[in-house]
Amino acid sequence: MTSKVGHMTDGQARVALSAGVLSEEDARFRHSIAPEYVHHQIAMSRTELRRPVLDVVYLHNPEHDRHERGNLHARMREAFGALKEATGAGKIGGYGVATWNGFDAAFTVRGLIRLAQEAAGRTETGLRAIQLPISLVKITPVRDALVGSGPLGEADEAGLELWASAPLHGGKLVHLVNERLAHYIREGASPTEAALLVTASAPGLTGVLISTSSAQHWASAAKVAGGPLLSETRLKDISDLLLSRQHA
Repeated sequence: MTSKVGHMTDGQARVALSAGVLSEEDARFRHSIAPEYVHHQIAMSRTELRRPVLDVVYLHNPEHDRHERGNLHARMREAFGALKEATGAGKIGGYGVATWNGFDAAFTVRGLIRLAQEAAGRTETGLRAIQLPISLVKITPVRDALVGSGPLGEADEAGLELWASAPLHGGKLVHLVNERLAHYIREGASPTEAALLVTASAPGLTGVLISTSSAQHWASAAKVAGGPLLSETRLKDISDLLLSRQHA
C-alpha cells in the first residue's frame, strides 16, 4: 500500500491547517513538503488506510513547491529527513519521489540519492522508488535509457524501483494515436495497445501504473504488459521517430 504527500485536496488542507502543521499560504497553494506536514500526512494515511505500516510514501511533485527554486533541494532534504524518521520508526517501509516533470530540470535521480544520503547522514537511506510519466508523449526517458542515462538509467543503476505513470497520458493517447502509428509500433495492435506496449517495454521498469474503466480494459492492458515486449532496437526507432516529430 502506497501513499503520497505534497499535493493536497481542500479537505486535507483544512485538516492540516487546523492541526497547525500547515501555513495558510501553503493551504491556499494546496501543496507542501514541509517536514511537519509530511509527518502529519503519514499519520493520516495510516489511519485512513487502516495500515500500521505503509509500504512506500512518495513525495508528490516536489518541483511544484511554491518557494524559491534555489531552495528546492534544501526543502527536499528536510522532507527526506522526515521520511527517513518515519522509516526508522517502522511507520513506512521506505519512500520515493513521484514527479510529473521534475526530471526535466529540477533534479536527477543521482541528485535525489545524494539528498537522501545527506538527510540520513549515511550511505544507506530509505529511498527506494521513483515514479514518472512514460508514454508516447513523454518518450525522452525511454530514449535516454537505451544508452544508460536519464532517470530510468540512473534508477536502474542505483537499484531503485521504477514505476511508469500516465502511459496513456491521461487518456489522451487513445484518441491521438492513429492506426498508421499503431501499426508501425506493432502490426495488428490497437492505438491503446500500441501506446501501452511502448511504455511497458521501457528498460528497467518495475511496473506500469494504469487505471481502467472496465475489467475488459484491464485484461487487455495486462495482456500487453505480460506479452512479448519491444526490443531495444525497435524502441530506439520509435523514440527517434516521435522525438523528430516533436522537434519538427
